[in-house]
Amino acid sequence: MEQFKERFKQEVIKVSEFDFVDHYGDVEEVANEERLPENEAETALNCAFVGVGGGGGKLAKAFLDAGFNKTLLINTTGKDKPEGVDDKHMVLIPDSDGVAKNVEFGKSVFKQNGTVVEDALRTKLGEVDWIFVLACGGGGTGSACFALDDVFNRYLESVKGSGKVFYIVTMPNAQELLNSTIAKNSLLVANDISESPHIVLDNEKQTKILRGKVGLMNLLPAANSAFARLFSQVLKLSSEDSSIQTFDSRDLERCLKTNNRMLIGTTVIVDPKIPNLGATIFQNCVKRSPCPNFQSKAQVGSLLLVMTAEMANDPEISQHLDAATSYVGGRADTLFSGIYIRENLPGLIAILMVGGIEQ
Repeated sequence: MEQFKERFKQEVIKVSEFDFVDHYGDVEEVANEERLPENEAETALNCAFVGVGGGGGKLAKAFLDAGFNKTLLINTTGKDKPEGVDDKHMVLIPDSDGVAKNVEFGKSVFKQNGTVVEDALRTKLGEVDWIFVLACGGGGTGSACFALDDVFNRYLESVKGSGKVFYIVTMPNAQELLNSTIAKNSLLVANDISESPHIVLDNEKQTKILRGKVGLMNLLPAANSAFARLFSQVLKLSSEDSSIQTFDSRDLERCLKTNNRMLIGTTVIVDPKIPNLGATIFQNCVKRSPCPNFQSKAQVGSLLLVMTAEMANDPEISQHLDAATSYVGGRADTLFSGIYIRENLPGLIAILMVGGIEQ
């Protein structure tokens, strides 16, 4: 007992030695002027978009333009900075001037500068749950993006993020793939991300869909903008309640957390009373998707339907919609769905996502 009293007395003395700190007041958190503002876009997820490399940076700008202020562009050179992007969104790797399409060199640069990237994530993003990594297969920097996977995951773990790192990677068009270096780099990054949740965007398919609608100079910017608006709409709809059927944030997270590849596509059905509505929705979404087609059954899927109140009140259309949901559900082990009401639509709008597609 005496030993305990003596020890307690010593501890009190030790504490009292530092009682002077009370005279200097409580520590106040200093405002971080480098912290990016919150996302203006409506979204069910607390997320950030991180573009890696020149092509990834251009896709990141499309999300920045869509209202996702928590967007960073990481690059090994400042020469690829998209026009109109403020410096506060840029993270330039020091003492580097590009990697000349050398993926191994790009990976080594990222490994050596992981703390630079991690510090930027903490300083500029604060706390987020999800990181969507945007990159372009073919270049040396973007194709090396997976070298930062440990950095991204360590950051999410440190801020207690409840989501995951999700990759969105564009693949070169047919003409670009004639370059053996570009073809090799795109294969390397595809292999790196293959077991992670990811979307592959097929530039050959995207440009074919847009060709004739926009000029040659605007093909890729238009493709980036179209995809950003499509993906943003999914994030937005999952933040809304529906009086009919809600696709909520947990449904969305279940889809996004499923490993392997995901496909996303959309279509407009002018006449929802057509026979085989489900097959038409599914086939149109896959055919006109910016993603490569798939053959195998998916692990998870989601079908979001946006319609007018008149459509929703039509008994015949309701029967067609039930059949359509069943048809799409047969293409995935688990299907989530949501139905939302909007007015002044060109027809029934369907957005399809299927995930867990094996390579």
